[in-house]
Amino acid sequence: MDSMMESIERSGKTVDDAVNDALKQLGVSRDQVEVQVLQEGKSGFLGIGSTPAKVLVTLRIDPERIAREFLKEILDAIGIDATFEITGTEKQLSIMIYGKDIGILIGKRGQTLDSLQYLVNLVVNKGKAPYVNILLDAENYRDKRRETLEILAHNLVKKARATRKKIVLEPMSPYERRIIHATLQPERGIDTYSEGDEPYRYVVINPK
Repeated sequence: MDSMMESIERSGKTVDDAVNDALKQLGVSRDQVEVQVLQEGKSGFLGIGSTPAKVLVTLRIDPERIAREFLKEILDAIGIDATFEITGTEKQLSIMIYGKDIGILIGKRGQTLDSLQYLVNLVVNKGKAPYVNILLDAENYRDKRRETLEILAHNLVKKARATRKKIVLEPMSPYERRIIHATLQPERGIDTYSEGDEPYRYVVINPK
């Protein structure tokens, strides 16, 4: 099925025939679509004056389906065989990707993963309402990265206290900067803030 095809008009002897034809063309089940009857079919007398039934069948907005199809199309294009685990609510979906050579999707410090997440959000929410936030992960990379950043933050705050000098971290994404800020927020006598312009914005750890 063409992932961009969302509506299709079909005709048949009866409404059911027309709907079934549309479902076959779209490759979906009846509960995945909305049906608008454009014209009721008439059998006529002895076949004379008969008119076909016409329907407009529209795919229901399904963020999970759209995200899955888009990701599969991207991964197939770069030759990665992967599976998806999708959980969440109507307002937010978390998608975990598993497969071989998954490091290609993560990229340096998760930059490729962040870019792909941005694209999936654009595709899922194109012309749709309400907005559905898509969180993309691969092989639990984000949890592992969070743990690494939390350890780094605690080590650097010890250094800042010992030297009484501020420490400037390397540029990070907004997501990673939030982890540093949140981790050090309970620390007394320590102030953290961000400086610079995206994508080179960085965190500063400053002992008061």
